[in-house]
Amino acid sequence: MQARTLALIALSAIAGAATAPGAATAAVATQDVTITGYTAPGTPAKHNRVSYRRYGSANAKKVLVLVPGTLAGAGTFDVVAPQLVKRVPGLQVWAQDRRENTLEDTALLARVRAGTATPKQALDYYLGWVADPSIQPRYQPLTNAQTAFGKTWGLRVAMEDLRRVILRARDGGKRTVILGGHSLGGGEAALYATWDFNGRPGHRDIAGIVAIDGGWTAADTKITTAQARAQLAELETKGPWTDLLGLGLPWTAGAFGEIAAAAAYRAPTEPSVLQDFALLPATFKSPVPLTNRAALGYAFDRKTSPSSLALIHIRSGAIAPEGPLRDWVDDGITPIRNLATAFSSPRLTAQAWYFPTRLSIDARAARSQPSAAVAKLLDLRVKHVRTVDVPYYAFQAELAGRGDGLARGARDFQRRSKIPSVKVVNRRTTYSHLDPLLAADGRNDFVATVAPWLRAIDD
Repeated sequence: MQARTLALIALSAIAGAATAPGAATAAVATQDVTITGYTAPGTPAKHNRVSYRRYGSANAKKVLVLVPGTLAGAGTFDVVAPQLVKRVPGLQVWAQDRRENTLEDTALLARVRAGTATPKQALDYYLGWVADPSIQPRYQPLTNAQTAFGKTWGLRVAMEDLRRVILRARDGGKRTVILGGHSLGGGEAALYATWDFNGRPGHRDIAGIVAIDGGWTAADTKITTAQARAQLAELETKGPWTDLLGLGLPWTAGAFGEIAAAAAYRAPTEPSVLQDFALLPATFKSPVPLTNRAALGYAFDRKTSPSSLALIHIRSGAIAPEGPLRDWVDDGITPIRNLATAFSSPRLTAQAWYFPTRLSIDARAARSQPSAAVAKLLDLRVKHVRTVDVPYYAFQAELAGRGDGLARGARDFQRRSKIPSVKVVNRRTTYSHLDPLLAADGRNDFVATVAPWLRAIDD
């Protein structure tokens, strides 16, 4: 495989973080790399690529590869990865960015982050033209017809792409690799261990599994062949991409989130650029005028964010109680600056604008221990559950902790396999879904508990 280095962002977890006011993390060298991915059926060569962001010293002999969750990208690890590197000697963290990142156009957002464009310019370019067609220049969203190949981007494609990253991290066995992930990424990490790669079990590539509010689940019901066929048929009518906001414009969730974060990062105390925007869903509109960072907090904090969007929740703070323009008051475990830092990450972003629904279909089926017919239909190669023999760490927060689900799944995985040890850290009543990735340095229970576990993994 030929690697192409996209950017070396020295002395920072992301571009500019070391010098920006209120920077969320200490200086850690990072590098973005793109490599050739799996050749997916019908996919143009330029999209058969997978990227990752490396944090820490290239001389490290231990690598933690982290996989992002649903509708997420490598940037979600921009706060937590440097924290881990600081606490685990000899560790480098690689944050994978799935192939859908190749579909995004985030150049103007990177300019906002760097201070060479304004949040209003980004809003007009990415979203403003939808309400006002006269706006030029404007973002050109990809259509379902242009990206029909995304209907094949399921778990097989994700596992093959991930394996290329893991083999590169292993460097022929010179480095020890631990595989982890957040949310859906935690599930992918567990499934990778069970996957069959032309006769070789995935767990032979790794020395441990880290599941962050997502991982192996003890499924109560199996998905039937008829259900799987119906879900695949929906891709033909609804298109390949997940529409989180239900606007019929799947890319808008990523655009809204990253514009809000870039505005909060670059102009935190200025009036919110999004609050009066006509297309902003009403559930994100505060009844009082807000600053950019308060608007970001209002959208993501569990106290004010829609309950149906628990996958974006944090415990950060609240809107200031008074004033003509309400600012944000941090009083939780995740400072709003950390959210703005990660979600305005340039190049390898924190959100996936085009997230393949096929991946969600396949992941749900794979976690239900599918029948042979379903496995054949969806090309699921979960064949080595019984032989998985690496330690398992799970951090259970609010979302995956519903019904004690992640903890039950960890115990189920151990019963079905040869996993020698399971460590479950339960914070389901005190951590929301994104908090393990964004909590303040020195206050993050995920970092505090996984660091000694990682140190115990033999190099």
